Amino acid sequence: MGNMNVYVDQIKEMAISYGPKVIGAILVLLIGFKIAGFVSKQVRKGLTKGKFDDSLIPFLSSLIATILKILVVISAMGMLGIEMTSFIVIMGAAGLAIGMALSGTLQNFAGGVMILVFKPYQVGDFIEAEGKMGVIKEIQIFNTIMTTVDNKRIIIPNGGLSNSTMTNFSAEEFRRVDFTFGIGYGDDIDKAKQVMFDEIAKFPQVLNTPAEPFIGLSELADSSVSFAVRVWVKGADYWDVFFGLNESVKKAFD
Repeated sequence: MGNMNVYVDQIKEMAISYGPKVIGAILVLLIGFKIAGFVSKQVRKGLTKGKFDDSLIPFLSSLIATILKILVVISAMGMLGIEMTSFIVIMGAAGLAIGMALSGTLQNFAGGVMILVFKPYQVGDFIEAEGKMGVIKEIQIFNTIMTTVDNKRIIIPNGGLSNSTMTNFSAEEFRRVDFTFGIGYGDDIDKAKQVMFDEIAKFPQVLNTPAEPFIGLSELADSSVSFAVRVWVKGADYWDVFFGLNESVKKAFD
């Protein structure tokens, strides 16, 4: 019974000694994280009003939130009486192991910085990378968020994006639309070309720059004569012209 009383007294002493510190540390974490989130949102709003680059806004806001949360955690540890000097020494000794464990995360962070500096793509661009194709919605600290043409949300690590081959369909103002149309060996080549030129003329999206519409005989296949048709359009008009002209020429040939 005497030992039990001793244990109870020790627990009471620890509760009196450390209880307020633990409660204070928890409050610091809860309030600090909320403040960090609030500050991050305000920074995002301020950058948006300041007309900063859309690619930079989510990156900076998430970076600021992360830094503030780290500072909150350090403050909470200080309230618990943890010596920060000792903590820094321990973290330094464990730095190599942590670096190896987080190598992918660090690579993604570095990739995000590289993307923002060299701008291979920006928010709103339509790209193909890592076997995925879609519109860039956000560039965050570690990941890039993409929406596919069928409205799927894809999160791709920045490290892979910064080190892999990528096609940016929005980087240039104009895009060339390529078609292949075929006619029979008994059909009139000149008449077929005129029909295709007439159908092209029905599409106001087709431009005469960087080059005028081109039609050339590209192949004498086993059962058809093939024509290569190339027209230039603005990037936003690519698919409308691609699908529309395919259908229009088919109907004209019929």
